[in-house]
Amino acid sequence: MTEEQTQQTTPRPAGPRVVAGRYALLGELGRGGHGVVWRAQDQVIGRQVAIKELRLADGAEETVFTERVLREVRTAGRLNDPAIVTVFDVVAEGGATYIVMELVEAPTLGDLVRQHGALPPQQVASIGQQVLSALQAAHEAGIVHRDVKPGNIMVGPNGRVKLTDFGIATAIDDPRLTSSGTIVGSPAFMAPERLDGREALPASDLWSLGATLFLAVEGKSAFDRPTTAATMNAILTEVPYLTRAQGPLASAIMGLLVANPDGRISAAQAGHLLGIAAHNTPPGGMGTAVHTGPPPTRFAPVPPRKSRRGLWVTAGAVLGVLLLAGGFLAGQWWAGERADDAMLPTMIYGTGGDLDFDPGSSYRCYNGRLDPGYRINSDNQVSCDKPHELEVYDEQDSLGNSSAGDDEAGFVAYPGADALRRYAESFCALSFHSATLDADARATLTYRALVPARAEWEAAPEESYDDPVRGIYCLVAKKGGGQLTEAVTRKVR
Repeated sequence: MTEEQTQQTTPRPAGPRVVAGRYALLGELGRGGHGVVWRAQDQVIGRQVAIKELRLADGAEETVFTERVLREVRTAGRLNDPAIVTVFDVVAEGGATYIVMELVEAPTLGDLVRQHGALPPQQVASIGQQVLSALQAAHEAGIVHRDVKPGNIMVGPNGRVKLTDFGIATAIDDPRLTSSGTIVGSPAFMAPERLDGREALPASDLWSLGATLFLAVEGKSAFDRPTTAATMNAILTEVPYLTRAQGPLASAIMGLLVANPDGRISAAQAGHLLGIAAHNTPPGGMGTAVHTGPPPTRFAPVPPRKSRRGLWVTAGAVLGVLLLAGGFLAGQWWAGERADDAMLPTMIYGTGGDLDFDPGSSYRCYNGRLDPGYRINSDNQVSCDKPHELEVYDEQDSLGNSSAGDDEAGFVAYPGADALRRYAESFCALSFHSATLDADARATLTYRALVPARAEWEAAPEESYDDPVRGIYCLVAKKGGGQLTEAVTRKVR
């Protein structure tokens, strides 16, 4: 046998598969419903990248699939935020489409929860802040992510977060790619309005973020059930209960999980609450972050309570019930020092309380002092367009209906002074930092919550048609004292 024949018959050593003559696939990082993710070496620049190999789903039209891939590249190219994975290139070759992107050496949030269980609240708040920043950048560009979930959030050892998989994101101004009857996304993290058949909006991403943060802080999903149908039913009918979150973080999560998108808190409101929670280390070392360690994979897939839907009468009532469920029913609301300098200590009104407070129905503004033993009633009321010292900017009228029997969902037993205070402080804080108050005036104000004394809560109404005295009131006053010259509440509740 000649030397030439020997060379022709000797098998060459197998090398890595190369895409587009440039990207050498080094190994699989993970796979999911959208295809396989590879670690690759860019042989031109000499850097490692991640490549998502997208496959055509069974029964999908090739033109629609191609459009979605191109849209992903266009979408990612329009976004610029530290928490968004950078896309470098797109290649169509051999019947497959490859998206070349930044390689992030980090586990997903879903990985962390599976490995460590519930994460420290302060770390969860920081993760939420960064994901929210990425979503705001996308929403400002007219883009809805549509699949915010723990498996699409990567958390590095340094605490840096990356939101990935804008592949099924859709531009609000690009309606060409609607697929009739097709639900795109993960059911356990899909907003109620989407399950009702409505189009995804920025508020839908915020709900998904709330569900994601719930899982992170509790160690389990709020709505995941054994079947897709049961999961969807839970989202539409059930109210989740927080047991580990406190104060602003709990307010942010439950505010994001309001079922009605019109009553859901905004990105700005959520960002403010998450910012407070992320920079306020609770007692007991709860602020210590879980070390993520070396990543096991990248883009790894993430593998009965009674309904209280009857209590959801208005968007405001929804928020109140959600905060109530997440707060004092858990018995762990706002531990430690307050992080909000504008909040003053909560006071108790009624028999055995700090003061006598009997709000009238004519006006929401008063002249008077919130001092122990002081009486504030209709005699102190003034029109809000005239100088006044106190203004009721929000309230929860009644936590329990006198017309409901003791065995009805509407009846709420006295939860205890500390639990009621924590709930009221969270409710008033959320409203104070929202659009309820004039933004320019807010910096000049202090606020506090008023809650009923136990004797008032448990007393039977004087008339059969009256509600029990269970109102929670949120009041503002001018910092340092003095009078407000005009109303600071932007809308009447």
